[in-house]
Amino acid sequence: MASPTELCIFTPTFNRAYRLENLFNSLCRQQQGKFTWLIVDDGSTDATEQLVEDLTTRAPFPIRYIKQKNGGKQRAFNTGVAHCDCELFMCVDDDDIMPDGAVETVLSRWAEVRDNPKIAGIIGMCGKDADTPLASSIPSNLDITTMWDLYYKHHHRGDTALAHRTSILSQYPFEVAPGEKFIAETFVFHKIDRSYNLAVIHKVLIIREYLQDGYTANVRKITRENPIGYMKLKRMYIEYADTISHQYYESILYLVGCHFAKQRHAIVDAPAPVLAALAWLPAQVLCHTVYRPK
Repeated sequence: MASPTELCIFTPTFNRAYRLENLFNSLCRQQQGKFTWLIVDDGSTDATEQLVEDLTTRAPFPIRYIKQKNGGKQRAFNTGVAHCDCELFMCVDDDDIMPDGAVETVLSRWAEVRDNPKIAGIIGMCGKDADTPLASSIPSNLDITTMWDLYYKHHHRGDTALAHRTSILSQYPFEVAPGEKFIAETFVFHKIDRSYNLAVIHKVLIIREYLQDGYTANVRKITRENPIGYMKLKRMYIEYADTISHQYYESILYLVGCHFAKQRHAIVDAPAPVLAALAWLPAQVLCHTVYRPK
């Protein structure tokens, strides 16, 4: 059976006191209670701290609370990894909940693969509810995969729920540019994919609701405000892409990041300069239409 410190459920939060108790209640319903809830408060100015103090008195599981100066989700993620003493680290956002039995499912699958040093963690699905994955299900024939292969070889379209070995995450911190607060989580996860695999769980592990103040609803605004991070992400995608068409697509988005980051030699410095030259015009169209501030 799992040890009390095997799984860390990590939640970065910023001014979401009105949502946190929903996640707390879902954690209280977990049949397998051997986990720690680690909350990193990214400089909230609402009643988050007072709420967590109250939740701690009622929780049937350990809660750790860390408050830091506002620096964005990925810096909060780095803080969480640095303070985690559990073997597995699973990020569950403050606007998510976990379906009943999800913790037990994670720990059961982990027990099957934990002795394999090439397995970095597990990957399951996010859903509208416990029985309805977002967009698509993970192919039923997959038992072991990488996140990259899942999306770009097996064409999965839904969000995924991940739990990684904390020891591996500690080797791949998020590189957030000075003056910025965001870089996509896949920047780290796809780096890990180059050396490790993930064990698949064919179940919804996180129930996700997209809020108006969330990342998905504000993705283009976040891109404009964090162009260096976006540029670095898309540069990595170009280098990892398996086809010319994928490289070209990512080159367009790379140049969008370069535009907002005011990079002078974007085409020359691109991983695929010829494709970048061909991508320049569609990138400019995107910058002045889709990515234009409203």
